[in-house]
Amino acid sequence: MKLAAGIILLIFCQTLNEANAAAAFRSAESHYINDVEVTENSIEDDVKTESPAKASRRRIFESPFNTTDIVTPKPKLKCHCDTCPETNFICETETLCFTSVEIKNGREIVQYRCVPETSVLKDRLPIQCLMSKQKEKEYNVRCCGTDFCNNDVLTTTLKERNFKSNDMINWDIVCYLVVVTSLLCCLAFVTYLVFWRRKKCTGIKTLAIDDSECDKILHGHMIQNMIEVTTSGSGSSGLPLLVQRSIARQIQLVEIIGKGRFGEVYRGKWRGENVAVKIFSSREECSWFREAEIYQTVMLRHENILGFIAADNKDNGTWTQLWLVTDYHENGSLFDFLTVSTVDTKTMLTMALSIATGLAHLHMDIVGTNGKPAIAHRDLKTKNILVKSNLSCAIGDLGLAVRHDVKNDTVDIPSTHRVGTKRYMAPEVLEDTINSNQFDSFKRADVYAFGLILWEIARRCNINGTYDEYQLPYFDVVQPDPTIEEMRKVVCVDNQRPNVPHRWHSNGVLHNIAKVMRECWYQNPAARLTALRIKKTLANIGSDD
Repeated sequence: MKLAAGIILLIFCQTLNEANAAAAFRSAESHYINDVEVTENSIEDDVKTESPAKASRRRIFESPFNTTDIVTPKPKLKCHCDTCPETNFICETETLCFTSVEIKNGREIVQYRCVPETSVLKDRLPIQCLMSKQKEKEYNVRCCGTDFCNNDVLTTTLKERNFKSNDMINWDIVCYLVVVTSLLCCLAFVTYLVFWRRKKCTGIKTLAIDDSECDKILHGHMIQNMIEVTTSGSGSSGLPLLVQRSIARQIQLVEIIGKGRFGEVYRGKWRGENVAVKIFSSREECSWFREAEIYQTVMLRHENILGFIAADNKDNGTWTQLWLVTDYHENGSLFDFLTVSTVDTKTMLTMALSIATGLAHLHMDIVGTNGKPAIAHRDLKTKNILVKSNLSCAIGDLGLAVRHDVKNDTVDIPSTHRVGTKRYMAPEVLEDTINSNQFDSFKRADVYAFGLILWEIARRCNINGTYDEYQLPYFDVVQPDPTIEEMRKVVCVDNQRPNVPHRWHSNGVLHNIAKVMRECWYQNPAARLTALRIKKTLANIGSDD
């Protein structure tokens, strides 16, 4: 394709040069005598009224085969001369003045001077006034017989006409070549894309087929079965990396189902099974790596923690995509579910207890050779909790989570500890007084956020046809996207908390739920319940109902 484009450009340049030369000399075919333009059509009209002197000069410009004796005007003619600086660029002659135009390397070279008297022959035009028809594209000359008739007016007129002619020719040729070149480039690009995609698809299929080790694990297994086989009894953190990559590269994206802080979430298909694919952009590599690392923590897998399947980086031809593959839950997030659906007291307790159970598992450290470190979520909210088919819940989005190193009593957190969603931030986080060196501080901030989630679920509890519409916490006192300062004033200065409706006190379950949520959002972090205590309390409420 590059060779074809080069050939087109060469033809284009050659055509332009030839067109420029031809246009220049077609414009020069008019004659200037006594500073007045005389064309071939007007000469015959002027012959009847011309003087004898004009008649003799006219015969000089006629065909060399019909010329008469050359008449030498007296006094001598004065002509412009481009090679006579000593006489102020003026020459005198008894013959004629001439102007010549020559094209060299695409440039126009103009000369003007006197016709030498030695070149004048009887019954013939001077040799300077003759021009071969074969060379009219490269050279042209015109002679005249009045004072200073070969002046700049003639040259300027020739140039202007040449430029006008060139403009018309250039636009036609340029438009034609641009269209042809564009079509060729588009064809080349489409061909390249088709070839590249086929090659890439072939490469992926070959990888999956040739990898005998992966094929043994993948053949005939569903994802959940593979995870159970590879994790049971060993405390493993998940599937082997090679298996993860094989799964990720066989997934077909079906539709987009959401957008998050660091990317988009798609529903995908792997061997007929639905999976959720969270795609990070390459600039969010640290977030992708962090979340994948947390998900693969030893012994993290739990029924109330979003199931991790695979992590892989994929090149889509334009940029690198970072994939995080997890279980897919058709009901979507708890935020989506509560927005369109109400719950009864049993479902409310099921959801609340499952979230508390998952949070307790995160906060708990398991001591041993393959033990699990304690983990704090730091961004707990209804949009980061998934609703399973049995209406229990699973906590997801662990990208901002931190882990506690029991041996060194340290917390692996980034340089800034003010993260998460402002609406769900605990008072100590809003005031920037949280002790980031104390891991329990992060667990207590999670409990505060859980209390707000409990309030959101309870509002949608349908008791005898009575329920509240879904709203976010503090919807009535802050704007939809509040700032840190707004939340600090409401939560810390005014010490406000979400309103508890009076109707809740008339129902035993809602009354107990309201008591638990109040104990979760105390201003003093140390006074709040632990996740394990919340789990046990909710379990007791469910058994008493």
